[in-house]
Amino acid sequence: MEKVIHIDPDILGGTPVFRGTRVPVKNLFDYLETGETVADFLQDFDGVRKEQVIRVLELSKKLIETSTSILHESVA
Repeated sequence: MEKVIHIDPDILGGTPVFRGTRVPVKNLFDYLETGETVADFLQDFDGVRKEQVIRVLELSKKLIETSTSILHESVA
């Protein structure tokens, strides 16, 4: 499966970005947090493909499901 996240200290100081772009992955979550849609995100960041967004969301889900430290942490 193709990697969708790229981390390089020479790109935005090592901020995780969508592979092949300079778009931080965090931007996707910022959009979703404020009620924007995936379509809105893709429209504003045309270098990111829908398949990349879906894969990042799948990876995030898997991380949460398998990380007991996150599941038991109290979020303020």
